[in-house]
Amino acid sequence: MESDRRSAVTAAEVESRPDQLRRVALASAVGTTIEWYDYFIYSTAAALVFGSQFFSPLNPASGTLAAFATLGAGFLARPVGGILWGHFGDRVGRKAMLVASLVLMGVATVGVGLLPTFDQIGVLAPILLLVLRLLQGLSAGGEWGGAALMAVEHAPAGARGRYGAYSQIGVPAGLILAQLVFVVVGASMSDEQFTAWGWRLPFLFSIVLVAVGLFIRLRIEESPVFKAVKAEHVRARLPMIDVLRERPRELVTASVSFIANTAIGYVFLAYLLSYGTSVLRVSRTTMLVVVIVGSVSWLISIVVSARWSDRVGRKPVYLFGSVLLVVWPVPFFLLIDTRSTALMIVAVIVLTIALGASYGPQSALFAEMFEPRYRYSGASFSYAVGAVLGGGFAPLVATALQTSTGTSLSVAAYMVVTALISLAAVLAIRETWHAPR
Repeated sequence: MESDRRSAVTAAEVESRPDQLRRVALASAVGTTIEWYDYFIYSTAAALVFGSQFFSPLNPASGTLAAFATLGAGFLARPVGGILWGHFGDRVGRKAMLVASLVLMGVATVGVGLLPTFDQIGVLAPILLLVLRLLQGLSAGGEWGGAALMAVEHAPAGARGRYGAYSQIGVPAGLILAQLVFVVVGASMSDEQFTAWGWRLPFLFSIVLVAVGLFIRLRIEESPVFKAVKAEHVRARLPMIDVLRERPRELVTASVSFIANTAIGYVFLAYLLSYGTSVLRVSRTTMLVVVIVGSVSWLISIVVSARWSDRVGRKPVYLFGSVLLVVWPVPFFLLIDTRSTALMIVAVIVLTIALGASYGPQSALFAEMFEPRYRYSGASFSYAVGAVLGGGFAPLVATALQTSTGTSLSVAAYMVVTALISLAAVLAIRETWHAPR
């Protein structure tokens, strides 16, 4: 019965017109960029101002820890989002879930920009901040799966890695946009103005970006693979249950393989900014520039590695990135601790090459690991669980390790451990390069 279902779907006509393929690629890239811009301005603000704005009764170090705790709490909602969006993505369609996730993220992000501080409404302020962060996590739990599947399922069979990269570049592109907005806002006003109200502007700007993203996403067609599943009447009634029953090995290996990428990624994109400004006493502008340069390197690495995976397979590219994530953390912090801008840039470029190689082929890999009738659920849940186990509390763990030990090498050791765990999972992954649609 299972083979009959697979053949019915793969035998269906699932090719996309070139104009629609370009439109889907643009919608995937722009939409995920906006989604992750919203997510990352929270990370940046948590490192820079949330401690003083929403946890003012605490000392600065404790306030930063509390801010990072709310950052991590958002990750706890991501598996719930993965299950929720995955269920309806497999039952109703990919496109509808893309639109819903973008709207929810926009509402939560603008809400943070309008939120009163602790000094204004007391303990209600951090509570509301936490609620809005949980809504962001709920949205992010389903956003990636929808964007990735739309791109991969529209793509020709020999170019799934290439087109899947459009959903992946949204992460560094969103980070670049978030950091650039903070640089511009910070440079246009005094530190006092930035702390008082300027930090809100990047959050409020999100409403414009969401409007643009919705305009683009509403103009794309539904995934041809989902159309085939629907036409052949093989949609799963309870897709998450079917995944757990039929593909437990793939769920575990996919989830664990993502732990290191998200943990080390959040050390780079959230913790590094706080560490550089508060511990190393490097200027905020310099650290933002370092993070932006690393983000550009990350974006390029994603594109190159995704295309590479179409030629040599997903697993060899993943292994390259995973091994580099094991060996680079110690040299990374040794270079960062020099406070030399040039050496810090070298450190982040090599790190982001490793991150890109273990992230670029992910859309194609995760899509190929699960069958179309429950693919949204399987891919989204794996991605979300990996994010929780890895990145959820990585900045909090890194801050606590640095504070308790007084050395960045303890953070490097934490990064190496997570990388070894994911490397074991990558070794266990079956190659999916030639998997049917």
